[in-house]
Amino acid sequence: MSIRYNADEVFEMAEQIERNGAKFYRRAAELASDSSTSEMVLELAAMEDDHEKTFAEMRRDLSEQERKPMVFDPDDELALYLQAMADKHVFNVGEDPSDRLSAAQSRDDVLRMAIGLEKDSIVFYLGLKALVPERLGKGRLDGIIQEEYGHINVLSGKMARV
Repeated sequence: MSIRYNADEVFEMAEQIERNGAKFYRRAAELASDSSTSEMVLELAAMEDDHEKTFAEMRRDLSEQERKPMVFDPDDELALYLQAMADKHVFNVGEDPSDRLSAAQSRDDVLRMAIGLEKDSIVFYLGLKALVPERLGKGRLDGIIQEEYGHINVLSGKMARV
C-alpha cells in the first residue's frame, strides 16, 4: 500500500508549517543579540504569517475532487497526523530556536539559515507532490512551491542589500 495525499491535505500541512515558522522566528527575535537582527527576524515572522494566509486562500480555491479524502477517517485522526507531520519537517516545533541561532552570529547568518529552511520546505513539498495523484490536485502544489521560491528571492535580496 502506498501513501497518497490530496491537495487539501498538503495545503493543511503548508499552513501549519507557516505557523511553525512564524512561531520559530518570533522566538528567535526574543533571543537576538541586537535590535536590528530582532527586527529583521520579526519581518521573517510576518512573511510566514502572510504565507499562511496565501496558502489558506489557495486552499479555499480547491475543487471538491481536490479535497476528496484519501482514507476513511471516522475518528478525525487525519488532521492530527497531518499536524504531526508538519511539526517535524522544516520548522521542527520540538527544536529550540536558540540551538540554531547560537551558530548564527550575524544578520547574514540568520538570513542564510532562513534561506536554508525555505529550501528545505521546497524539498518537502516536492516530495509530497509525488504522493498526490493528478486528479486530486497535484498541479496545485506548484503554487506552494512557487511561493517558497519567492520567499527565497526576498531573503536573497535582503542579503544583497547588506
